[in-house]
Amino acid sequence: MLRLTPLTLLLGTLLATPSMAQQRAAPSQGPAQLQQVASFEHQVTGVTVSKDGRIFVNFPRWTEDAPISVAEVTRDGQIKPYPDDEWNSWRNAKKNQMSAGDHFVCVQSVVADAHGNLWVVDPAAPATAAVVQGGPKLVRIDLKSNKVAQVIRFDETVAPQGSYLNDVRFSPDGQHAYLTDAGARGALVVVDIQNGKARRVLDGHPSTQPEKDVVVKTDGQELRRPDGRGVEFAADSIALSPDGRTLYWKALTGRTLYRIATDALENPRLSEKDLEARVEHVAQSEPTDGLWIDGRGRLYLSAIEQDAVKVRDGDRITTLVQDKRLRWPDTFSEGPDGTIYITGSRIQDMSWFKPENGPRLETQLWRIAPGQNGEATGSTGQPNDPAK
Repeated sequence: MLRLTPLTLLLGTLLATPSMAQQRAAPSQGPAQLQQVASFEHQVTGVTVSKDGRIFVNFPRWTEDAPISVAEVTRDGQIKPYPDDEWNSWRNAKKNQMSAGDHFVCVQSVVADAHGNLWVVDPAAPATAAVVQGGPKLVRIDLKSNKVAQVIRFDETVAPQGSYLNDVRFSPDGQHAYLTDAGARGALVVVDIQNGKARRVLDGHPSTQPEKDVVVKTDGQELRRPDGRGVEFAADSIALSPDGRTLYWKALTGRTLYRIATDALENPRLSEKDLEARVEHVAQSEPTDGLWIDGRGRLYLSAIEQDAVKVRDGDRITTLVQDKRLRWPDTFSEGPDGTIYITGSRIQDMSWFKPENGPRLETQLWRIAPGQNGEATGSTGQPNDPAK
């Protein structure tokens, strides 16, 4: 049973500070500006910024055997393997010679928590296809020592064949992790970090599945592979309220935003039926890849069909940045000074959809800076489509 409730998130002013050396000026005009932080030779998805300002990104093995899975972005915009070369040494061609549990197989997300850790989500499914046995895991890296401190491995009850663990959020006390599975059968995954036990919940529930009537469009056309297949990803976007009490999520191929109280997710005694009854239908939006709730409670949405970032306040959506360079806005992060970072993963330009482009895809990391007077609302840049 789904309960309809209003979304009441506060929309305020976005702050930012000077960028890194490789940042280039953007042509965006208006209250917010899109500024490039770094450019990569490979396809990026995740980004995270630690509380001391360190920036990390990741590169999944989708169309190429990426040479680096997790990297730190240096102040001059370069990248270096993180935490070391060994964890990044996995190669698909050598999979029978390596331990999938001790290497990054196909990393989808990186998230820095409030306790000095970098967490790495590895669905271990190159090309979003078969899951490599023993590969799905959540890896904790101590940012002080730059060493792997914990590996939580997921068996087939949590990450079955067809799964693709996508993104993660952490409870403020650092005791629980919540993940989305955007694979063939969507679900959420709840992890007790202390004992490493994980549970797959809302498995197959409508809130975690693609919506059949939604077709993703980019550049004004339906996004399809040469054989006619469209984009179909289940529970993907995820965000946690600042107090940690409410988890939000939605399918990429979907328009409906859902939420649930985290104390319900953390209660293993609740039956699946009881848990389903606590799912709330929050609002309708559009196909999105990333969600983010900042420290002031503002909800950011990556509008993949419009090369845009939007902010939602109740029933009102405002376009913060809309720019043709922001192709497939993917993952958000917030710096310690309030700067919002976002990756452009260019999924619509992948060889899956445009075979002539080949396996390698140059991508970018961006940040959003306010206008001269600090405004951070309104349509800016070079819009491809009117804001919805």
